[in-house]
Order: sequence, then structure tokens, then C-alpha cells
Amino acid sequence: MSEAVMNNKPVGRAPNYTNACIAMFGVNITWVLVVIWAFWGLVAAVLLAIGVNHLMERIRVWAAARHAASIRRGKHI
Repeated sequence: MSEAVMNNKPVGRAPNYTNACIAMFGVNITWVLVVIWAFWGLVAAVLLAIGVNHLMERIRVWAAARHAASIRRGKHI
């Protein structure tokens, strides 16, 4: 009978893990670059870092364009 008791507590807010995600991305990209540097050299690590930076900038541009298009359609995302 105790399983059928309803939990009437209000649902709380979900925790914001954005800062933890950003910090772990930094940790992960660091060890990946160090491993690449160890295996293929500094040039390969620098080229990968430049590529990742470019991709992150493109994602920001794409997101801004998507946001502007949604505003023109009258939908805010």
C-alpha cells in the first residue's frame, strides 16, 4: 500500500550545468590536444585547435542567424 501514496511535493528547478559543461569541455580539449601533440607534433595540435575555434565561431554565427530568422517569423526561441 505504501507504493500507491502520491508524492505531493512541488517539482523543483533542474540544476544549471552550463558552467560545469564549459569547464569539462576545456579539460577534455586540453588532454586531447596534449595527446595529439605527443603523437603527431605541435603543428597537428595547433591545426586542430584552430579548426575547433573556427567551428565554434561558425556555430555562433549559425545560431545568431537562426535566432534572427525565428524573430522574423514571430517566434522567439
